[in-house]
Amino acid sequence: MKQSKLFMPTLREVPSDAEAISHQLLLRAGFMRQNAAGIYSYLPLAKRVLANIETIIREELEAAGAQELLMPAIQPAELWEETGRWDIYGPELMRLTDRHDRRFALGATHEELITSIVRDELNSYKKLPVNLFQIQMKYRDERRPRFGLLRGREFIMKDAYSFHSSQESLDEEYQNMFDTYSRIFTRVGLEFRPVVADSGAIGGSGTHEFHALAAIGEDTIVYSDQSDYAANLEMAESIDAYTKQDKVPEALEEVHTADAKTIEAVSAHLNLPANESIKTVIFKTEQGLVMALVRGDHEVNDIKLKNYLGALDITMASDEEIEAALHSTPGTLGPIGADMKIVADYAIRALTNAVCGANKAETHYIHVDPSRDFEADYTDLRFVEEGDVSPDGNGNVKFARGIEVGQVFKLGTRYSEGMGATFLDEGGKAQPLIMGCYGIGVSRTLSAVVEQHYDERGIIWPKAIAPYDVHLIVVNGKNAEQLELGETLYRELTAAGFSVLLDDRKERAGVKFADADLIGLPVRLNVGKKATEGIVELKARRGGDAEEVGQEQVVEAVRSLYEGLE
Repeated sequence: MKQSKLFMPTLREVPSDAEAISHQLLLRAGFMRQNAAGIYSYLPLAKRVLANIETIIREELEAAGAQELLMPAIQPAELWEETGRWDIYGPELMRLTDRHDRRFALGATHEELITSIVRDELNSYKKLPVNLFQIQMKYRDERRPRFGLLRGREFIMKDAYSFHSSQESLDEEYQNMFDTYSRIFTRVGLEFRPVVADSGAIGGSGTHEFHALAAIGEDTIVYSDQSDYAANLEMAESIDAYTKQDKVPEALEEVHTADAKTIEAVSAHLNLPANESIKTVIFKTEQGLVMALVRGDHEVNDIKLKNYLGALDITMASDEEIEAALHSTPGTLGPIGADMKIVADYAIRALTNAVCGANKAETHYIHVDPSRDFEADYTDLRFVEEGDVSPDGNGNVKFARGIEVGQVFKLGTRYSEGMGATFLDEGGKAQPLIMGCYGIGVSRTLSAVVEQHYDERGIIWPKAIAPYDVHLIVVNGKNAEQLELGETLYRELTAAGFSVLLDDRKERAGVKFADADLIGLPVRLNVGKKATEGIVELKARRGGDAEEVGQEQVVEAVRSLYEGLE
């Protein structure tokens, strides 16, 4: 490709609204342009990178036995109603109606649609297992699109769905996809870590997320400093290693706490540490209101609570709902005398003479003994903290930031049961299809790679996904001899199998070099003043010394340098 013909509108200044490095560089280097909040056009350079990522995905998935199809982005509401997700998915689902007032959704995910396709076709155990995938645009109405491609409203995703006749078959395919994802992310050049995760609105149980390590990442990864344990913050376990406080229980007592409504304020008022108080939070699920209790210095993990309850959805209860149930408002809530389900963290059980709200204005209880004063279900209910003992007992946990680029789920029968997707087993009995689901954020992967591969001058593309292999720069585009040698090398390198971007523009050398640094192709070949001698300058974008190479040795020299790159 000749750069004089390439649509590559670069920017010299960093856009003021671009926070993430990848967002800044992809805009500055002319890879994309924003059309609306969270919606982008992928320009020619980005399209080539995306194509390379998609090629790697296709190669690995097809080698693993998956088959590609393409489903529509517009999905009938009736399919989502069959599983109940039309009502519970939330405002992120983009909904629309046609001219006949039929309701549709723009595909945020495709579990319902793929299940509707296969339920009349995979009707016998003899046809199973099957793994089907697609690469397509997805749509989610993010409350706050940010960080460019990392949090958008329209994005490119690979989603795959497997169907099985047994749990053992699903387990095998889950591991197959886990290993396949590891190969994919290694090939695209990411430093990543798979972690135990929550399935969220998709449902099911058993899931891992694949995170690209990056400071801008919105997810917190919890990992052991002495083992392979890793999980995202929502799923990281805290172990029950608490011992009952060695105190003589005192009689329960009400005390006036004035306008103190936070743990900090109540602790200061009573001159007690926060870890001797009970924090009370009320949540709402489809099962009703539930009270969650954690120690005052801990935070409630709503995902753990949702999973413990087996709830489909969980939100904070409103002040009005809380007042109707407890005749009190947040700030003085507590478990004593509360007429609702109570779930408490393990740490609560170890308290003696603790403090909690009395469900009465300006009033708290002191000398609370959980084993004496209220009943609760006990489970791991809090967010882990850095320095906690690792759940596997090896070392302590540390935190890192990560960008989620892929996830694998064991869906089980969540969708097949809701939609009547069954097969006949060996005994001729109808059974619900057992499903798995496997997603990769393709456009997010592009951005995550940039977050890991850049320097102060611009992007440094891993060679596997770079838009071109070689940047061939004619330093003086007005010099006939340089142009002629550039054209000759362009033809020779292309014939040798390299993709080449030939900078034949009549721009200043400084502009060309700055653009080359910015777009970050793996190998650079400068045709300059020594063109008359048939000598060019060869160097790698990632660094290292430049070397002079004669025209006859260029192809082999480029090949040798290129093969040694990551």
